[in-house]
Amino acid sequence: MKQPWQTAWPERISYGLSDAADNLVFQMMTTYLLFFYTDVYGLSASAAAILFIVARLADVVESLIIGIMIDHTHSRFGKSRPFFLWYALPYVIFAILTFVTPNFGDTGKLIWAYVTYLGLGFFYTAVNLPITSILPTMSQNEQELTLLGVIRQFFGSSVQIIVAVFTLPLVAFFGHGNQQHGFLLTIILFGIISLALIWNTFFRVRERFSQPEAAHQPLKDVWQMLKKNQPWFIISVVILLYWLTTAIKNQTTIYYFKYLQHSEKLVPLVNGFTFAALIGVVLIVSAAKHIGKKKTMLTGIGIATGGQLILAIGALTNQLPVIFAGTFINSIGNGLIIGLVSIMIADTIRYGMTMGIQAEGILASTDDFGVNVGLGLGGLITAGLFHLSGYVANQSQNVATQHMITLNYAWLPLGLYLVMFIVLLFYNEEKLLKTVNNSDH
Repeated sequence: MKQPWQTAWPERISYGLSDAADNLVFQMMTTYLLFFYTDVYGLSASAAAILFIVARLADVVESLIIGIMIDHTHSRFGKSRPFFLWYALPYVIFAILTFVTPNFGDTGKLIWAYVTYLGLGFFYTAVNLPITSILPTMSQNEQELTLLGVIRQFFGSSVQIIVAVFTLPLVAFFGHGNQQHGFLLTIILFGIISLALIWNTFFRVRERFSQPEAAHQPLKDVWQMLKKNQPWFIISVVILLYWLTTAIKNQTTIYYFKYLQHSEKLVPLVNGFTFAALIGVVLIVSAAKHIGKKKTMLTGIGIATGGQLILAIGALTNQLPVIFAGTFINSIGNGLIIGLVSIMIADTIRYGMTMGIQAEGILASTDDFGVNVGLGLGGLITAGLFHLSGYVANQSQNVATQHMITLNYAWLPLGLYLVMFIVLLFYNEEKLLKTVNNSDH
């Protein structure tokens, strides 16, 4: 018998598919857009680096703006849910335009890249942030919220793997040797599917639990709550570090196999091992129930660190089986980490409500903030280091560039995982849950 705090399975699946929809485009950005800009579209590594950081800095502001917009939206559809309806179509349009390659000069190409990528960043935030902000309004039960978060990440991770594995084969299939046409037709396919899934979320998902009396607080009151919400601050830093790590590693993968292993065809193969993230995701419900969410995420970071160390050893010794094994183990840990993010943000939103402040939009914006800053810094670091080392697209790379590629692919992520682990140690889960549970009663 379904309990009052439970959602029906069609709604659970539809909620999870919202993240699948966003990841069809998002994974293309994080894994292949830098390569597309430098090796297909023809931007220099330095120009791409500056574009990435400018776009991400803009997205930081946009995350806050969208968060405030959600907090001040009061429609018959709710606060977060309308954003799926309003912004899905422009999101998909700008995703497609980002991979259009007009025959402009260098300046024209750069302007086109800025306009389309900045637009894509804004509309991505507009359809992605509500996925997190709507979660604590769907149920007030901790187990149900955890289940919804796991379902979301299961579908999100599944699509990440699908995009990582099948993008290049699809580019080859559609392009027949022309990567410009191949990337464009691939993103059109992903965009159409994404649009359908986002609108499905709008029609299927409902907001049930809200506190109207806690709405419309002045920003200064929200700021005071944020300063007292230490768990929110800690998880925000963890999210930032995770996406910084992911951006640096994912963006470098294709360069590593193209220029150091001399085979782009290995990229879908190595990315196929990231399916192990699903193992981590499905373990979350049981692990969180027995040892808590903080310890589960710490375990995930530990596993991811161990896998990254194995990968680094494989890169150092040029042993592909070791790299594949490291990728597999690292991905299990990543599944545990990223699968808990939206769940733990929902906890910090509920913690904020105990202070009389309902600001799910602003608090949930920390997820997009971490994604945007992490991706921006990751793109800047990767492209910037390539530029400094003398990277030249579609040519044999010099020794310095080869070292930079290996540094980004293997060693920088390893160090960032260690920092992530240390930061999470300061997360006071016991105090948070005690406060929230006492408030519920």
